[in-house]
Amino acid sequence: MHYSKLKISSDATSKLRSLRQRTGLTPNLLCRIALITSLEEGPLGGAHPPDEEGSEFNAYTLTGEYGALFAALLRWVEEGATPADPLGDDELLARLRGHIHRGVGTLSVRAKAPVDILRLVPAA
Repeated sequence: MHYSKLKISSDATSKLRSLRQRTGLTPNLLCRIALITSLEEGPLGGAHPPDEEGSEFNAYTLTGEYGALFAALLRWVEEGATPADPLGDDELLARLRGHIHRGVGTLSVRAKAPVDILRLVPAA
């Protein structure tokens, strides 16, 4: 999955502003947490891809040095261990936007303060 920039939905952008105020975390870190939160919920299924009318992130800003890891996790969740029909880059990018959108929505409900982000991490 290769991309240089990714635009997220206007709804996610709005919720990220609120989350940033409540948690003090930057939007790129919140997007990473949102992505993992959504991936934990499973595949998107037949959900419609969100709009691309919101913030734009550079690939490295969004995923940092873990871009390949996030891409592998996305493929694993969306395609399974042995994909019969692998998704193309365009479809994977749409799913990435979809997972960020879904995850930001989940975070906007769960995270009212910085400590709430810590509560998302399972105890050992």
